[in-house]
Amino acid sequence: MREETGADVGGAARADVGGAARADVGGATGMGVSGAAGARKLGVGIGWRHELDLSIERMAGVDFVEVIAENVTPAHLPESLRVLRSRGVPVIPHGVALGIGGADRPDPARLAHLAACAQALDAPLVSEHLAFVRGGGMEVGHLLPIPRTRESLRVVTENVRQAQDVLPVPLALENVAAIFGWPEDELTEAEFLAELVERTGVELLIDVANLYTNQVNLGLPAVAALDTLPLSHLAYVHVAGGHEHDGIWHDTHTAAAPQEVLDLLTELCSRTDPPGVLLEWDDDYPSDADLVAELDRVRTAMSLAGRR
Repeated sequence: MREETGADVGGAARADVGGAARADVGGATGMGVSGAAGARKLGVGIGWRHELDLSIERMAGVDFVEVIAENVTPAHLPESLRVLRSRGVPVIPHGVALGIGGADRPDPARLAHLAACAQALDAPLVSEHLAFVRGGGMEVGHLLPIPRTRESLRVVTENVRQAQDVLPVPLALENVAAIFGWPEDELTEAEFLAELVERTGVELLIDVANLYTNQVNLGLPAVAALDTLPLSHLAYVHVAGGHEHDGIWHDTHTAAAPQEVLDLLTELCSRTDPPGVLLEWDDDYPSDADLVAELDRVRTAMSLAGRR
């Protein structure tokens, strides 16, 4: 994933939020699709970045946005996000530093920050990554794949439940892009996520660009993953572009999505009606017109599902 370049993954999100947003929500954060994602419609959106704030404010047809949680202070939200919220545009905090895939329990300060972001933004949900980001006090600085073993599944299940207990809104987990896999893997990423959903009711943020990345780099068939993932728990979808270098696909979020990624979006939409689809662009920002054109490509890919 490219998100980490937009945030201090090593030390972000340690703001003192005084344990905010630990309200008792009656187990709602663990709800499946019938109680949350299935009734939530987001539309087509774009990742909010400081560099794009005025562009997004002016852009027609942006139904929702996502903001890197570690880049905002809940008590002092950027004016642009306040403007969007005043218009009724949903804003989803998207974490990159929780490390829910690690052996340690989620850091209480990071969880409290995500919860405070959700409250400040009146967010419908919070999203994070099924990733390893630190261990033994050392920060990796990237969103690394986790070993997909039964023991890892047990640990991650407890981490997810702990996060759900703290967050005031549902949690969605994203599949990550990888350039390597662990030799001890016992499950595919889709199988791992499917079992995690069954155990916790966590929602899914499916990044079709990451599915494509793992198909190119690791030989993991993306369409087979779509067939395995429990799409009934889909919260929303990510779309992004990247670059190939020496046979490795890098999910940089700095280019238009390749047609193969949009074809995967169409495949997904032929299986389910996603509550939302969001375009990510994190650097080398194009013109406003190019961003609008990219959103139109996303909408076209979604519409093609009805013709299959």
